[in-house]
Amino acid sequence: METSAKLYSLSFSNVKTYLFAFLFVAGNIALPQLCHLVPMGGPTLLPIYFFTLIAAYKFGFRVGLLTALLSPVINHLLFGMPAAAALPVLLIKSGLLAGAAAFAARYTKKISLVALLGVILAYQVIGTAFEWAICGNFFLAVQDFRIGIPGMLIQWFGGYALLKAISKL
Repeated sequence: METSAKLYSLSFSNVKTYLFAFLFVAGNIALPQLCHLVPMGGPTLLPIYFFTLIAAYKFGFRVGLLTALLSPVINHLLFGMPAAAALPVLLIKSGLLAGAAAFAARYTKKISLVALLGVILAYQVIGTAFEWAICGNFFLAVQDFRIGIPGMLIQWFGGYALLKAISKL
């Protein structure tokens, strides 16, 4: 399924870049708090990535990158989650997600389930390789594939639904 949409690539000199990044970071702060009310909600639902996907796909790499980098750091400073030891991997995966989503949007120029699946698999597979290199533990590195499948499905179908809902903005 594909939907045509208005997709942007905002520059760092555009005030809208920071406004949208602020809104998506707020979403990436609120959603994990809700998900952490459920046992294992963070590792299972992967909420810190959701609005990064939307930000980068709809508004481009710069909005996505700001969202990707600020969300985990602000969450850590405010709530201690993610733990400091997990920040490097989350920042890498979030940055990869921003890059993959912005690239897919720019390449396809449409909101597509296939493109979103490619984005999610790309950031997860490459991010897992980085995580394995950093932590040296393959079992830990593949955690998102062991218990985070529900979160990836939410990113895929929920991301598609939200992107479709805001497609004409």
